[in-house]
Amino acid sequence: MSPPPLSTHTEWDHVLKQAARIREETARVIVGQNVVVEHLLTALLCRGHCLLVGVPGLAKTLLVSTLGKILGLKFQRIQFTPDLMPTDILGSEVLQETPGGGRSFNFVPGPIFANLILADEINRTPPKTQAALLEAMQEKQVTVAGKTRALEEPFLVFATQNPIEHEGTYPLPEAQLDRFFFQLKLDYPTMAEEAEVLARTTGKASPTADAVLDAPGLIQLQEAVLDVPVPDHVTQAILHLTHRSRPGSELADDFIKNYVAWGAGPRASQSLVRAARALALLRGQAAASMEEVKAVAAPVMRHRILPNYNATGDNITVEQIIEHLLAKL
Repeated sequence: MSPPPLSTHTEWDHVLKQAARIREETARVIVGQNVVVEHLLTALLCRGHCLLVGVPGLAKTLLVSTLGKILGLKFQRIQFTPDLMPTDILGSEVLQETPGGGRSFNFVPGPIFANLILADEINRTPPKTQAALLEAMQEKQVTVAGKTRALEEPFLVFATQNPIEHEGTYPLPEAQLDRFFFQLKLDYPTMAEEAEVLARTTGKASPTADAVLDAPGLIQLQEAVLDVPVPDHVTQAILHLTHRSRPGSELADDFIKNYVAWGAGPRASQSLVRAARALALLRGQAAASMEEVKAVAAPVMRHRILPNYNATGDNITVEQIIEHLLAKL
């Protein structure tokens, strides 16, 4: 049963303090990447899956495992490889001997049966294995040997991709990309941040984070997000933002019609509302505002807008398309 909505000032203050503690503990281990951390926490509060894109060595695995520890979640890392099979993720039925000397099939759960999954280099495994995640991500359940098994809440998948190496990879289809709440881009740290990384990680001891929450506590925070109001003008701005991204819409301008093949769908509008609520809570605000919408627009829309051949020829990126849309708000 889900925790009741948080409505009193005392309960709301408690929620805000918990959100602040989570950010403080994360900063003890992760240097920099403040925007990425904020977006990951936003996705966690929205029950949303994330796709993290970045070159090796940017602490993607450390970041996700640290969040799992702070939130008191059961964490599993799955290394995706070309020979990985669906049963390696979901589990399988194994023939075992019973105490009476007989034999029976028993289900051995795979690593998907956890709260927080790190799908490392998801594009390195064939589509059949990638598709094994679809039911789990969307329906929060898996089907093995004809039997459906529910996954424990909360359940979140954070997947990683290497953007500079494409040989031997299997690009995620658009339908599967749309399952991800956010697509986040990780960049190199600044020189000052990298100096801090060296100071923290090359000595005898590395910093660690403490658990400040547990799974029921995270579910309570996720429920609290639903209590954050979204003013009508913010909702209307979100609708205009997504509709303007669609070249067939009457709101689309010549730039969009010339450079966009497919715009953001209704799932993007839903994600923008949910993300604006969660980010407002993380920032201690009483309601979602246009600032939150602008902050989450890129991670919500960058994998849901498909540039066309004109954009490729003129070196127009999806990031530039999103910037153009935001300038119209």
